[in-house]
Amino acid sequence: MKTLFIFLIILALAAFLGVVAYQDNGYVLIGRGHTTIEMSLALFIVLQISLYILISFTLRFIKNTWLLPVFFKQHHNQSKARKALKTSRQGLIALAQGQWKVAEKALLKNVDNSETPLLNYLSAARAAQKLNEPERRDHYLSMAHQSMPDADFAVELTQAELQLAHGQLEQSLATLVHLKSISPKHTHVMHLLAQLYEKLSSWKELQALLPELKKHKVLRQPELYRLQQVVFKNLLEHASQTTGSANQLIETWQILPKDLKNDTDLILKYANQLILFKQNEVAELLLRTTIKHHWDTRFVYLYGLVKTTQLQQQLDFAESQIKQHKQSPILLLTLGRICITLELWGKAQAYLEASLGLKPMAETYKELAILMDHLGETEQANNYCRKGLLLASVNFSYNNLPI
Repeated sequence: MKTLFIFLIILALAAFLGVVAYQDNGYVLIGRGHTTIEMSLALFIVLQISLYILISFTLRFIKNTWLLPVFFKQHHNQSKARKALKTSRQGLIALAQGQWKVAEKALLKNVDNSETPLLNYLSAARAAQKLNEPERRDHYLSMAHQSMPDADFAVELTQAELQLAHGQLEQSLATLVHLKSISPKHTHVMHLLAQLYEKLSSWKELQALLPELKKHKVLRQPELYRLQQVVFKNLLEHASQTTGSANQLIETWQILPKDLKNDTDLILKYANQLILFKQNEVAELLLRTTIKHHWDTRFVYLYGLVKTTQLQQQLDFAESQIKQHKQSPILLLTLGRICITLELWGKAQAYLEASLGLKPMAETYKELAILMDHLGETEQANNYCRKGLLLASVNFSYNNLPI
């Protein structure tokens, strides 16, 4: 459009000059010494324009001839860049399709001419990782660093991801700790650290990381909750195994987030450990409170194993549950056990036999066998013992109880 506009202006100007020359041709006289040159004004103008065009063409020709090597070099470089872009695309497509060998070869073919060598080397490192070639992977990562030293963080982050995926946990840990020191709020670094600590069973370190994961919303709520469960479950287990007293166990429970203190699995874990440590008063209060708000036969089962100094109050609370849960064999088993501890033999026998009437269980037969033996009913004790053995449930697990 611009060229057409200029052409029209030139055409109009030529027409105007033609009309003027036709009306008054005029003349131009040029003299130097004894030499004079005379011509029409129109011819003079035409000669001036022609001379201008000739000089312009000559100067442009000289310039283009002078810059011809530069032009050819630029053209050659552009051609190589186009080839590099083409092979890079092919490599990335192959990588996405899982063609690791094809991807690695294509990504490196014209990497020296690529406008994004960092991307090529990082992608080639991922392909080498998939081919189980850690040495080649590390070499490509080194080349990525050399291609763009300012991209250290990106290179190290990729390295940490690949080390983690390859099972090089200690190396990945060192890399991620370094990255976190550089960028403490980087969410992907925190995400990788969370995965790594879980794989390493580094529960203390993961516990310390949990507030940051929550604050920066690194994980979705279901995954964060699951991770908290795993952490504190293992911390409770660790506290019960490595200490000679219940202090660390209780302290660990106290630092649990509020919502986790209502988690049934963690409550069961904690209550069971309290009973093992003979922290019966603490266990009874925990179980009683939990049963009031959340009926679960696993809690009821454990309640029968607690031996507090206030057994009558414990029995009263257990009996208060019969009205709503009179068809629960576990509740009747628990009542029978508490009555045995209180030496209420007749009442204990009645509860245990009622439990058997609802659901025969080896635990109930065992308690009845012990009770009958204590009362001198040897034949009846042996009978209960045989029936219990037939159920093949001597190693009864309360975790498998029906709710």
